[in-house]
Amino acid sequence: MQSFVNRELTRTGRKHTAETVFRDIALLRDAGITNINVDLIAGLPLQNEASWNTSLDHIEALRAPHVSVYMLEVDEDSRLGRELLAAGLRYGAPDVPSEDAIASFYEIAAERLRQVGIERYEISNFARPGFESRHNLKYWRREPYLGFGADAHSFDGQARWQNPETVAEYAAGFPPPERLPADARGEQWFLGLRLSEGVEIREPNEFSEVIDRIVSSGFAERSGSRVRLTSRGILVSNEIFAEFE
Repeated sequence: MQSFVNRELTRTGRKHTAETVFRDIALLRDAGITNINVDLIAGLPLQNEASWNTSLDHIEALRAPHVSVYMLEVDEDSRLGRELLAAGLRYGAPDVPSEDAIASFYEIAAERLRQVGIERYEISNFARPGFESRHNLKYWRREPYLGFGADAHSFDGQARWQNPETVAEYAAGFPPPERLPADARGEQWFLGLRLSEGVEIREPNEFSEVIDRIVSSGFAERSGSRVRLTSRGILVSNEIFAEFE
């Protein structure tokens, strides 16, 4: 969805409207499909606190069981990302909210969703009890999965591999993808800390100094044998994850 405010959708080149989503979700529910995710992006051009709350009002009204909230990231492969990096004027770049505003929008969303029973279980994902994404939890918990198709990724618990990027290369089938050993120790932390359940500390732990530092700085907290990010730590999670690479 990204936004329920049509001017924000138009400014970013989206072709759907809020009305499109209302209609489509009604069609899904009429067909008996009730396990639905709705996503929002905090930081779209022209977005402000009032319009952000308008989108959250619609989320509450729709009673979606699962909601994803992403903070806008600058991607040099996107038109908007390249324009932001170049301090340009196209694609709504001058209208993108500040980083502080984007962080504030995210925190507003987390609190409002919590109040209606949609709890955060991963940095960008919120769900009613029992509606957490089993698909994505496999990635964050480092469980094995197989990817089929061009550019798909796979993991068998020990190594990772990527299929050829183009359909033509994938259809040819050769050479077989290169299997790269996974860094189990680092991945345990920078994937597991995405989850609200956190990571269980096992001794000996080569990251003890890093863990002590982020806990003492207020970016993480200990609960028994587990460590999880605090609300403050979530806002700088990418910087924290880099400590475990």
